[in-house]
Amino acid sequence: MAYKVPPLPYDYNALEPHIDEATMRLHHDKHHQAYVDKVNAAVEGTEWVDKPIEEVLQNLGKLGDKETAVRNNGGGHYNHSLFWEWMGPDGGGEPDGDLASAIDSAFGSFSKFQEDLKNAGVNQFGSGWAWLIHDGSGLAVVSTPNQNNPISDGSTPLLGVDVWEHAYYLKYQNRRPDYIDAWWNVVNWPKVAATYAAVA
Repeated sequence: MAYKVPPLPYDYNALEPHIDEATMRLHHDKHHQAYVDKVNAAVEGTEWVDKPIEEVLQNLGKLGDKETAVRNNGGGHYNHSLFWEWMGPDGGGEPDGDLASAIDSAFGSFSKFQEDLKNAGVNQFGSGWAWLIHDGSGLAVVSTPNQNNPISDGSTPLLGVDVWEHAYYLKYQNRRPDYIDAWWNVVNWPKVAATYAAVA
């Protein structure tokens, strides 16, 4: 069964003024669709065609000459499917409960975690992502180039910010730090906490 772009769980303008409607339409309808079209073409006729995208990305080394296309486009599909859910119109603030305690333990404070994730995003050369992950032993912040996902390295992505220019350029131009600062206002912490609870 071919991969499909999931519908946005909110209206295109729901993240205003932090993430603008025009960016959301272009990002979701055009960029995500392009990744889906290309990963479907890459796995067509292979044993991977009906596998969940998570499983495929965990087995990139078995894909032979399809590996790069699936890493780039399957990663783009998976990353964006998560990204839409990690944001919401009622987002922002800080997490609570076990996730908040884990962040404090790993980073010293929520504000230090925010600083670390922002730095990872700002300093990611070119296009990529900055992530909060669970690496099997605890929380960590990492960045990846292009559409690479930490799941391919055995970690669980809990939260990620897309720092490809297509995620912010219409509104923020080259001001990636300003975009990340604004993005914190739309983070869907209950979604992040639910994923953390499942792996912690």
